[in-house]
Amino acid sequence: MQGAHPIGNLRDPVFDRPVFIISPPRSGSTLLFETLAQARDLFTTGQESHGLIEGINGLRPAQRGYDSNRFDESTATPEVVGELRRRFHSQMRDRNGHPPTQLPYRFLEKTPKNALRIPLLTRAFPEACFVYLHRDPRQTLSSMIEAWQSAHFRTYPQLPGWTGLPWSLLLVPGWRELIGRPLHEIVAAQWEITTRILLDDLAAFPADRCHVIRYDEFLAAPMAEMTRLCGALGLGWDKPLGATLPLSGYTVSRPAPDKWRRHAELIEHILPGLQATFDRAERFAAR
Repeated sequence: MQGAHPIGNLRDPVFDRPVFIISPPRSGSTLLFETLAQARDLFTTGQESHGLIEGINGLRPAQRGYDSNRFDESTATPEVVGELRRRFHSQMRDRNGHPPTQLPYRFLEKTPKNALRIPLLTRAFPEACFVYLHRDPRQTLSSMIEAWQSAHFRTYPQLPGWTGLPWSLLLVPGWRELIGRPLHEIVAAQWEITTRILLDDLAAFPADRCHVIRYDEFLAAPMAEMTRLCGALGLGWDKPLGATLPLSGYTVSRPAPDKWRRHAELIEHILPGLQATFDRAERFAAR
């Protein structure tokens, strides 16, 4: 692969301001990714990068004792960074399925576990930009419960020491403390820990490297929001969008603003313990 990891203030010779969508799981990031991937001159791997990342020596969950999906700066060894960059570069395609022909180029990445990996990503891709997708936490929590129950989001079905439903979605630090807890408390912890960590990490970035999009505003006005977001990211947008977007590839059931009320009793039970993080996420999204 051409272009080693950049040094100091030199520009990255391969990856020009790569864009990472960051959010708690089940926040609508697949829909945002599938839409934003249609931007002009933007490349993606075409899918989530679970195996691409976790297949790297040093990042494999079993090697790390299934501690969590959190990758801090200590994981960013030269070998890991080099392999991560090589793997991403080898799989890049534009919206028409063509690989890049010129360097450097822009790329978009969305894997929910990346919400816990910002320190590693910034070491591997020093020009990285982040898009924080903010969604009503009640909707997200309901969708997370639905994801666990669906059996379609099992990430570690043989997680050592875990009991109950096979582990789904991202593996948060301290997950062992959740053994034996009811499902609504498990997803509450997943949401709160993930949100707290990603907000801590994103707080270090200036406004020109960290952008916000609200899920409800994206659904209400997709063309306006894509035009705004692409303008902020320095991307070209030339695709017309209808008033209603198609369902994303990971949809479990058709979205609706009040769908969370199916689990209202459970969600209202856990809301008080999450309020501080709710408020912090809302403040960050409003900045």
